Amino acid sequence: MNLLKFKRKYIDGRLILLLAAFYTLYYIVFLLKLSYMRTYEYEEVHYSLIYLILHVYLIDYIIVIAYMSLIAVSTKRLIVKKVPWKKIILLHLVLSLFIGVIIQATVMLYSLLIGEMSFSDIDIGKNITRYMYVLDLNFLIYFAMIFIIYVYYYIQQVREAEEKRGLLEAQLLNTRMKMLKSQLQPHFLFNTLNSISSLIDLDTKMARDTIADLSDFLREILYHGDSKFISLEKELTVLEYYLNIVKVRFSDHLIIEKHIDKDLMNVRIPALILQPIVENSIKHGYSYDHTDLRIVISVTSDNKHIILKVENDGKPISQELEHLIDKGVGISNLKERLTNLYPNTDCFTMRNKPDGTGVETIIRLPKKN
Repeated sequence: MNLLKFKRKYIDGRLILLLAAFYTLYYIVFLLKLSYMRTYEYEEVHYSLIYLILHVYLIDYIIVIAYMSLIAVSTKRLIVKKVPWKKIILLHLVLSLFIGVIIQATVMLYSLLIGEMSFSDIDIGKNITRYMYVLDLNFLIYFAMIFIIYVYYYIQQVREAEEKRGLLEAQLLNTRMKMLKSQLQPHFLFNTLNSISSLIDLDTKMARDTIADLSDFLREILYHGDSKFISLEKELTVLEYYLNIVKVRFSDHLIIEKHIDKDLMNVRIPALILQPIVENSIKHGYSYDHTDLRIVISVTSDNKHIILKVENDGKPISQELEHLIDKGVGISNLKERLTNLYPNTDCFTMRNKPDGTGVETIIRLPKKN
C-alpha cells in the first residue's frame, strides 16, 4: 500500500483536529488553575509561567497530539483488521503507561540540548517520581482521547452503514428495473408469447402453465423483490418460473439439473442472484458447436460459506472475465450488489471449468453468525 492510499484509508484529519481541540481545552483549564495556584502561592515556583508554557507544556502538547495521532491511525487498523477486544484493551493499557515515559524523555533531552542541565544532573529516582506523580493523570487523559477516537469511528461506521443501506435499497430497485430491461426485453416477451401462441393448439395446458409462469415471474420481480435477502426456497421458486418459460423455447435442447442441500432451504441469501447467472449461462452457452446445453445448479455449504454454483457444458469463455462482467448488465449488477453486501470479500467467480467442458460460476456467501 503506497503512502497516498494509506493516508486515505487510515489518517483522518478531522479526528486529529478533534483530539487537538480536546487537549487544548484541557490545557486552557490547566493553565487557568495553575495561574490561580501561583497567584495564591500554593506551590513553590522556580520558573515563570511563560517559561513553563514555552519550554515544558508546549513540548508536552506536541508530544501528546503526535502520539495520539499515531494511536488513532493504529486504532483504525485494529478495527479494519477486526482484532479481538481483549488484545485491543491490553494494548491500550500498555500504551497509556508508555506516554509518560516519552514525555519525560523528550523534556529531558530538550533540557540537555538547550544547556539547562547536564548529564550529571540526571537523577533517575527523581524522574521516576515525576513519572509516578502524573501517572494517573496521563492514564485518564489517554483513555479520554481513546474514548473520543472510538466514538468518532463508531459514528463514522454508523453513517457509512446508513449510506450503504440507502445505496443497497436504491440499487435493488435499479436492479429490478434493469432486469426487466435486460432480461425481459421485447424479444424475450415476443418469443415467450409466440411459444404460447404455438402451444394453444398443440398443448393447451402447457400454454396456460407458461402464461402462469410468466405472470408469476413478473409479479415476483415487480412486487416481491424489495427485500435484500430472501430464503433459498423462495429464490429457487422464482428461478423455477424463469426456467419453465425458457424450457418452452429450447424444448429438449436444454437440460436443467439441481443438487440442493435440503437443510439450506431456510437460509437467507441475497435476492435474485441465481436467475441472472442461469440466464447468462443460457445466453452464452449455446453456439454452433453447442446446440444442446446442460446446466447444473447446486447449493452446498462448508463451515464458513454457503456455496452456490451454476455449471454448463456449453461454449467456453473466450474473452477476459472483467470485460464479460462489464458487458453483461445482469452479471455486473449482481457483482456490484455482492460487493456492497459483503465488502472486502471476493465471493464471485466466473471461469472456464478446469477440465475444459464448459463454464462455471461460483458464489461463496459468508455464513451469518
